[in-house]
Amino acid sequence: MEHKSHRTLSRADERRLLTLKQASVLFIAMLCAVSCVGQTTSVVAPTLAAAPTDQSAQSAARVALDRVIAVVNGDLILESDLDEEARMAAFQPFADRTHATREQLIDRLIDRHLILQQIRLQPQQPIADAQLDAELSALRKSIPECAACESDAGWQRFVEAQGFTLDELRDRWRQRMEVLRFIEARFRMGIRISQVEIDAYYKKTLLPAYREERAKPPAEETIADRIQEILLQKQVDKLLDDWLTSLRAQGSVKIVKPGEELP
Repeated sequence: MEHKSHRTLSRADERRLLTLKQASVLFIAMLCAVSCVGQTTSVVAPTLAAAPTDQSAQSAARVALDRVIAVVNGDLILESDLDEEARMAAFQPFADRTHATREQLIDRLIDRHLILQQIRLQPQQPIADAQLDAELSALRKSIPECAACESDAGWQRFVEAQGFTLDELRDRWRQRMEVLRFIEARFRMGIRISQVEIDAYYKKTLLPAYREERAKPPAEETIADRIQEILLQKQVDKLLDDWLTSLRAQGSVKIVKPGEELP
């Protein structure tokens, strides 16, 4: 379906549509905030050491605090995975910055494990280094909290301040790209948005929002492509959510409470 646009949106219109689109992709954005998953299988009894003085000491201290918090079809999710999931939020500049609860973080990690297990069953071509470098370069320019990130030294300081090495971040971001590619290929292809759906969204969602703000709405034909993208992403979110619910029901997912022993 093609839509011709002869006008440019105002800044207010762009912000309004961007807010709607961000809301629709938030589920995937959060789901794909990659942490190191299923890579550590040993669990060390909780012990506290002296305050770490360098990056390797910090990593060792985090490992010492590990315990199993969930088991997904035999794969372990550790306390350190939960810690990394929270710290990766610094690299999601357009995500909702409200602090997720512990339960929400665990659910997010479980969902990601389920997706990664499916990816292992359907091997893909690895993400090319050039593609990864391009994404990380764009990321460096999009983090408001890191004014110095455009320089290599400033970027390294910012990454290490979040508790990662540059290589660790590259590994996690590559995995994030693999997850997004899998979701795109599995759920986005084949979805078609009709003109009737675009018309309905414009009349029932956008026009009331503009009236509430007492702002003049843009003509539908000038934003039809963006409306189509929003509706497409919402359908992808719904299909992904239903699929993950089905995977949980079919598999074995157990959240381990503090003090509880594994079977």
